[in-house]
Amino acid sequence: MAELPGVERETLDVDVVIVGAGPAGLAAAYQLATLAKAANVEGLSIAVLEKGKEIGSHGLSGAVMDPRGIKELMPDFLERGCPVESPVTSDAFWYLFENFKIAAPIMPPPLENHGNYVVSLGEFVRWLGAIVGDMGIDLFPEFAATRVLVEDGRVVGVRTGDKGIDKNGQPKANFEPGVDIKAKITILAEGPRGTLTKQLASMFNLYEGKNPQSYAVGVKELWQLPDDRFAPGTVIHTMGWPLDMETFGGGFIYGMRERIVDIGLVIGLDYRNPTLDPHHEFQRYKLQPSIREILQGGKMIAAGAKAIPEGGYYSMPRMYGEGFMIAGDSASFLNGARLKGIHLGIKSGMLAAQAAFEALRAENFSAAQLQEYEKLFEASWAREELHQQRNFHQAFEQGQLAGMLNAGLGMITGGRGFGVADRLEGHAGHTRMTRIQRYFGTDHPHPPEKIKFDNTYTFDKVSDVYYGGVLHEENQPAHLLISDTEVCITKCTEEYGNPCLHFCPANVYEPQPTPDGRGKVPFLNFTNCFHCKTCDIMDPYQVITWVPPEGGGGPNYNKC
Repeated sequence: MAELPGVERETLDVDVVIVGAGPAGLAAAYQLATLAKAANVEGLSIAVLEKGKEIGSHGLSGAVMDPRGIKELMPDFLERGCPVESPVTSDAFWYLFENFKIAAPIMPPPLENHGNYVVSLGEFVRWLGAIVGDMGIDLFPEFAATRVLVEDGRVVGVRTGDKGIDKNGQPKANFEPGVDIKAKITILAEGPRGTLTKQLASMFNLYEGKNPQSYAVGVKELWQLPDDRFAPGTVIHTMGWPLDMETFGGGFIYGMRERIVDIGLVIGLDYRNPTLDPHHEFQRYKLQPSIREILQGGKMIAAGAKAIPEGGYYSMPRMYGEGFMIAGDSASFLNGARLKGIHLGIKSGMLAAQAAFEALRAENFSAAQLQEYEKLFEASWAREELHQQRNFHQAFEQGQLAGMLNAGLGMITGGRGFGVADRLEGHAGHTRMTRIQRYFGTDHPHPPEKIKFDNTYTFDKVSDVYYGGVLHEENQPAHLLISDTEVCITKCTEEYGNPCLHFCPANVYEPQPTPDGRGKVPFLNFTNCFHCKTCDIMDPYQVITWVPPEGGGGPNYNKC
């Protein structure tokens, strides 16, 4: 997003700036402060920036948490009031068909959840954020970092976004310029497809020799049930319907306290069908008889959407450089086979903190010094876990059957899976989308037929946006940037049927005729945006870029 020229900005100098107050960022702050206290190091200044309105407001996840990470960070986490919903009390895996299911007699090992906890990620982050704040660490919610500051080839901090800019890019009466936060070390923990991580990847070629990152999008809702039919700690994972055999994905249903059910559908953002609509498929998912039976008589109380990094070990960027490190989902710390990343995000933050502490003591912030982060990772259980599932997602490019066979072979071959090579090649998801006439033939649906939403079990996108608490200041520049609208009017309309109208789970993109009548261009309802970044990931021409809106904007997830 363009910045106003000639604006004088305040500068804040700190030792370490952490971008993102999720599990990875807060764990890094906590561990760094803990190490400093143990070594009697005083005066260490740490700032944590969070683009959401408050710590935890953008926290959206499944979420079954493996406690390994939080136990290592804080062994007495339960005694200190960690807000777990319930220990996992039962596990099930269903393969769904439209009108019936097959329950697996034996749980697939990656989906076994004995010893894990059902949690609300938002509540978990709020709890951890309060502890971090009490340690004297500066937390800055509503501060969206919009660019990295680089001097002489070294990252020296970040700049936060200007506030009070109108939709025409002019300052309003409440204009506040962004702040330059200068730091000896910058840790990026922005979540998947992080804006600053993308900037650094371009500047420093962080993906050289790596598989392209692949993603999925998770669309979820929370439901309040009228009775105790779904006990807290009950965990069900599903595959199959409503997805076809060539599309990666599956569902989850988790029991929480207060008769709340956490339900969602994850769909790989490397699908072929240009008209596939993740939100619509999730609504269909809830109509499957076994799912509908769980929800019957209940009420939807919250909704949201989030991208998930699925590429695995060989899609992890180089996680360090001159003055910076990358942690959490931004660095692909997620186990796609287990659909878990909280424990890995925490561990990555701890490792980054250890490397940062050693660099601060040595007063050396070079890439050579911060490479210690990668060495610590390669020697850790996090690396062992991710390497074990290094080829999980790639085989699903050949369909569900191939993916499941490869996953089974991976358990026997130590993660190798198909073939003799240790590494299966992956592809960026947007390159796999098929042109609409090639996919459907000449008789393709345009637009595809959709179910009629009943507002009892199924809801339109705008309703889910409302239940996600999404709020943006309307009179500000759009934070979804389309670099070439001519591509939308011509090539994308003809070749793909404008897939942004389908893949966005928040109804951000609407077709609007051009003044000259040549075609249609997406009209941006950016105030609906869930910040899931699906458009940035899945646009076949890569002309859409998601950037942070004014700090404090976006969803306000409650209990998610």
